Amino acid sequence: MKTYFDVQGDGGSGIVAQVTAQREAMTAALAGVRHVVLIGSGKGGVGKSTATMALGQSLRRRGKTVAILDADLNGPCQAQMAGLEGAPWVPGLRGLAIPRRRDGLGVVSCGSFLEGAASLELPSVAQGDEHVWRATRELTTLGQLVASIDWGSLDVLLVDLPPGTESTRQHAAFLGPRVVLVLLTIPTDVARGVVARSLAALRRDRAVVLGQIENMAGYYHRAEERILPLFPPPRRGELELPLLGRIPFDPELARLCDAGWPSDAELSPPPGLEEATDNLLQALAAAEITA
Repeated sequence: MKTYFDVQGDGGSGIVAQVTAQREAMTAALAGVRHVVLIGSGKGGVGKSTATMALGQSLRRRGKTVAILDADLNGPCQAQMAGLEGAPWVPGLRGLAIPRRRDGLGVVSCGSFLEGAASLELPSVAQGDEHVWRATRELTTLGQLVASIDWGSLDVLLVDLPPGTESTRQHAAFLGPRVVLVLLTIPTDVARGVVARSLAALRRDRAVVLGQIENMAGYYHRAEERILPLFPPPRRGELELPLLGRIPFDPELARLCDAGWPSDAELSPPPGLEEATDNLLQALAAAEITA
């Protein structure tokens, strides 16, 4: 039986040509997108999805054309947060049209067609060794999804990444050289340690990381309009990364996301969100100049 070391080139599988073709299809589909911003962390449970939705709404209020790509194929939640569960996927001019809310925010998420607790099937040919196949199949499926969407002209495409240090690194490399990242953390030693490892891995890959947003930076008491402590002060120092903003935990923001963010909902932004959005736009403009 041959081992991997015995295989010459792609072993006649044509996989190199397939990968090249997919990369070209993804690049063509995203040609009209000015900025592709990955929202990652490495640490789960830091509120990436909620922060991504909040940033999308904040950018939209500034007149930007915005869409969100939910890259967590088997843990999608952006469709629920946007109120687009069950939204039909219909043909556009150059692929499937982006499902959109009435306020114009577009959201591409497997949560639009996965009902209830259903999961995306990624079958393996190796019984008992599905881990060998799943990562490749998942990224390939994501690439097919990106290439099949008519993204049109967008100012910003926010990509809500799955948790995991290695997953963040893989998605950043897979989605191409044009992408930039924003890392989300919370003010705890554990979270800062995991995000620091993600940052180190991304820097080894020469990925462009614009900065960090500290989420859950206190508890926002809307009635009293003040921020209360949520975590004890961390002992670990700050990340060696520009701070774009600190956003406190806001129960009203969480409630709106659970409710599908009704189009007529009026919510004054929690402290720090507008500053983070302004700093993100400034960082994107600076990245364009130095590219």
